[in-house]
Amino acid sequence: MPSVQLADASLNYRFDGADDAPVLVLSNSLGTSLGMWDEQIPAFAEQFRVLRYDTRGHGDSSVTPGPYSIEQLGRDVLGMLDTLGIEKFSFCGLSMGGLIGQWLGIHAGPRLERLVLCNTGAKIGADQVWNDRIALVQGGREQAMRDMRDASIARWFTPGFAEAQPDAASRITSMIASTSPDGYAANCAAVRDADFREQIAGISAPTLIVCGRQDAVTTVEHGEFMQQRIAGAELVAFEAAHLSNVEAGEAFTLQVLNFLRS
Repeated sequence: MPSVQLADASLNYRFDGADDAPVLVLSNSLGTSLGMWDEQIPAFAEQFRVLRYDTRGHGDSSVTPGPYSIEQLGRDVLGMLDTLGIEKFSFCGLSMGGLIGQWLGIHAGPRLERLVLCNTGAKIGADQVWNDRIALVQGGREQAMRDMRDASIARWFTPGFAEAQPDAASRITSMIASTSPDGYAANCAAVRDADFREQIAGISAPTLIVCGRQDAVTTVEHGEFMQQRIAGAELVAFEAAHLSNVEAGEAFTLQVLNFLRS
C-alpha cells in the first residue's frame, strides 16, 4: 500500500471506491490498523472514495518518538489530506479515532462534511489507567503486547460474540500483538491527555455518535454527554462492546451509511 510523507513521519494509507466519489476518512482505534474497517469497505466504497490509514505508531506507519498528542494525530490527518489534494471530507473514527474526529470537528470544522464518532468519549479513562498501561508496555514490550492482545478480547467484544465468532475476534485482537510497543505507549499518552469536554460544543458539522450498550470502556453515558453538547448530534446504540463496527457488523454499516448519505 502507498504512504504519504509528512514532515516527520510517513502514513500508510489505502483508497477504495471511485476516484470521483466524496471522500470518507476512516480512523482506527488504539492497537489496531486500517484493517479493522475491512467489513465496512464493500458497502462504504459503493458510495464514497474511502481513505483508510494507519495512525502514527500503528501498522505500517512511522513510529516516531513519543509521547504523542491528539492534536498531533489530527494534524497528521490534515497533512495527509493536503498532500493528497483533498479539501472536503467526512470522517468516521472509533475510540482513539473518535478523539481525532473530535479534534478535527473543533479545529477543522469548515472542511468536514459529516462526522461519525464511534465508541469514544470527550475524555476516556483516568490518567492513572493510562500511566499503568504505558509502564506495563514499556517494561514488558513484546510480551506485554501479547498479554494486551489476550486481555483486549474481553474489552473489545461481548463474551457471546467472542465465543460465536472466534476467528473474527482473533483477526482484530491479533493487530494489537503486532503493534509497536513504542508506538502503542506513545498513543496511550495521546488518549490519556485528551480532554475535549469543554470544547466539543464548538463542533458544528452534522454528527452521529455510535455507542455499544455493552461497552465498558466508552459507555452510552459517554455518548450521551457528547450528544448533549454537540448541536443536532444523533446517537445510536448497538448491542455490542467496544468495537461496534466489528460486532454489530451490517447494522453498524447501514446506520453509518444512512447518516452519511442523509
